[in-house]
Amino acid sequence: MDRLYWFGWQWLLPGAAKRLWTLADRFGSLRAAWLAPAEELVNRGGFNPKTVYELVQRRSAFDPQAALDGLAGQGIDYIFFDDPAYPGALRQIFDPPPGLFVRGRLPAATRPALAVVGSRRPTPYGLAVAERLAKEAAAAGVVVVSGLARGIDSAAHRGALSAGGHTVAVLGCGVDVVYPRENRRLMEEIAAGGAVVSEFPPGSPPEAWHFPVRNRIISGLSRATLVVEAAEKSGALITADMALEQGRDVLAVPGGIASPLSRGPNRLIKQGARLVEGVADILEELGVTALFKLPSGVESSPPRLTGDESAVYRRLSYEPATVDKLVEESALPAQQVLAALMFLEVKRLVRQLPGGCYVLRESGPGF
Repeated sequence: MDRLYWFGWQWLLPGAAKRLWTLADRFGSLRAAWLAPAEELVNRGGFNPKTVYELVQRRSAFDPQAALDGLAGQGIDYIFFDDPAYPGALRQIFDPPPGLFVRGRLPAATRPALAVVGSRRPTPYGLAVAERLAKEAAAAGVVVVSGLARGIDSAAHRGALSAGGHTVAVLGCGVDVVYPRENRRLMEEIAAGGAVVSEFPPGSPPEAWHFPVRNRIISGLSRATLVVEAAEKSGALITADMALEQGRDVLAVPGGIASPLSRGPNRLIKQGARLVEGVADILEELGVTALFKLPSGVESSPPRLTGDESAVYRRLSYEPATVDKLVEESALPAQQVLAALMFLEVKRLVRQLPGGCYVLRESGPGF
């Protein structure tokens, strides 16, 4: 059964999807490659003569069927490329993983998925925006995909879970390895209500090269990728580039021009990414506005406001106000004012004018 040999090779050569597809092509099947002697692996498979004998020894000592049975006992599934449960969107990318190790339950293929990525060291504004947008998108039926990293990733997962939605965490290590350690509880919550996924075998440590490799899966599982705060050389921009290469849409939340974490999203917007001011932009881009109704709390009135939102809202009128003016009058830090304005826009209480000024919406409720 070829599935067994794909599993075996993926275990021996983790994160080497391109090599496995090439190996299958050269040998006709991975079963043939599995049975091939060292010399043939060098001549036909292109393996390094200096390392091939160590690989053959590891292959001889490894029992794929026993390993598969052991994973089942740990609640870990291996979903092969040809399995009906393998995500259809991922099959379409250039170098899909031959199989996925999964804890939990993958969403139905008919569910629209959004990748949410960004800085590991975001501002309070970025954290708040990522969590709120993920929450509202998940409440509207969208699957939220991210990487369980610190910062924006974790905020997106938390937002989706708080809405009772489905979220998928794609790891750069084994699905039984907690990284970062502080996300142990979050990881368990995702596995219970969504899915924790990796192409790396259980037990694989979180090595630096794993993360750019796993980013293609984050974007590949998703119809669109949303970037919330990213420096110019952020890994989130690698995910956005991969999304474009895969023919997927890219969206970005704009930020203040003085913040280094705004440079990534702002550059993406200049290059054609969709500017996101609220969850309605996301749903429209995904083409699901007519398929799912937003929860009543998003569009109904009067919505509940936080202290910061109330402080900013009370200082707005139908005359345009700049962010600097709102900072001065509310005595709040600029990042908190920007976060409050973002949420007031989501709640359809204010709108932004060209030039960056804000006014009350004509139909907004009074407070």
